[in-house]
Amino acid sequence: MSAGGVLFSATVEMEVGEPLEYIITFPTPPGNGGGVNLRCLGKVVRLESGASEPGGKAPFLVAATLERYEFLR
Repeated sequence: MSAGGVLFSATVEMEVGEPLEYIITFPTPPGNGGGVNLRCLGKVVRLESGASEPGGKAPFLVAATLERYEFLR
């Protein structure tokens, strides 16, 4: 995660340029009244095949921009 985007793994293939909505959940200390989520809108800028996982699924590494965001409580 950076100010300009994220890199994550996915089990479905996406297309470069495809719009994307994703949610990032920030950890909070116990007893702090719940977590904070960041709802992000961006687009896929890079897609790579990842390493094979047990069970035969090969995840994809997805690089996406962070163009707009809002905090959700």
